[in-house]
Amino acid sequence: MKTIYFDSAATTQIRDEVIDRMTSVMRESYGNASSSHGFGRSAKAIVENARKTIAKYLNVSASEIVFTSGGTEADNLAIRSAIRDLGVKEIITSRIEHHGVLHTVEQMEKEYSVSVRFVDLDENGHINYNHLLELLGSKEKKLVSLMHVNNEIGNILDIERVGTMCKENNALFHSDTVQSVGHYTLDLQKVSVDFMAVSAHKFHGPKGVGFSFVRKNSGLKPLIFGGEQERGYRAGTEAIHNIAGLEEALKLAYDNLSKESEYILGIKAYFINRLKVEFPTIKFNGASGNLEESTFTLINVCLPITPEKAPMVLFQLDLKGIACSKGSACQSGAIKGSHVLSQILNDEDMRKPSLRFSFSSFNTLEEVDYVIEVLKEFVDED
Repeated sequence: MKTIYFDSAATTQIRDEVIDRMTSVMRESYGNASSSHGFGRSAKAIVENARKTIAKYLNVSASEIVFTSGGTEADNLAIRSAIRDLGVKEIITSRIEHHGVLHTVEQMEKEYSVSVRFVDLDENGHINYNHLLELLGSKEKKLVSLMHVNNEIGNILDIERVGTMCKENNALFHSDTVQSVGHYTLDLQKVSVDFMAVSAHKFHGPKGVGFSFVRKNSGLKPLIFGGEQERGYRAGTEAIHNIAGLEEALKLAYDNLSKESEYILGIKAYFINRLKVEFPTIKFNGASGNLEESTFTLINVCLPITPEKAPMVLFQLDLKGIACSKGSACQSGAIKGSHVLSQILNDEDMRKPSLRFSFSSFNTLEEVDYVIEVLKEFVDED
């Protein structure tokens, strides 16, 4: 059976070069990076070289990169420490953030009675910058947490503008950049962000590793205590092979970014056009159908399917060998609908199936054609 992977926003296929690098490190550089002998020094060099590589691509100091287990830990590190250690009394965020942010914010509200404010959204899920500016006007010390690229609908935040707004109003700025690092260049000398969360498996690296960007002199304190690894920010023996894999994946992502982003954008544009021709009443959720206002890596569509057929759509696609998603991977097994779509869709459209198709350079136009043919079998069009 033909199999098609259109769920790269959930996780990506690991590149062969990354697997080769990780395998080599596991075989040859198995020392503990905290050990003082040659094996340890060799492992430590791998960690520090990876840190320097990441710092080069983001235009920051290597000391501002802290390795973590992934994006969720990085989100928790920034948000929890900002409340616990940096005197933040108010969090400004949106209702369409990843649950790594929203659930952490909810917990901080319970533990520390911090005030939480949600910035208004328009019908497509874009934040209202005027409302954000209004919220920034309060006297309390604030943390703004807004994701750069939304993982479900692909909307792109003007991260440079928000950073400037936060800096001018003495607010800390945290951004979940899990869906953007490796896909977009970020010069952090121009973007006034204090904390960022990144995960390697979103740009063809291994799962279980990521990093935090922690702006120098931020005062952030550790989330995990123990040894002095990661300059005291994150205790625990480093997973050298994962860190090496992250470095290799990021290098390949950015070294091939121009060519691959153009190719993937072509797939997205072709998919959008085919959907519009075959299913004229189809709706694109958020800004995902707009090539200028959304990431090139995904679309999210509300299908013209009766509520009776809706529950079986994802299952039927899977039977045909097509992997896609009805939301983020973190909630794909949940009964509840998407918390993101619930903020921008009306009740009628919420009863219809919405699917996220997300792409990588491993996909082809022929795969799009196959998906279209399968969708024709159960989409209701006059």
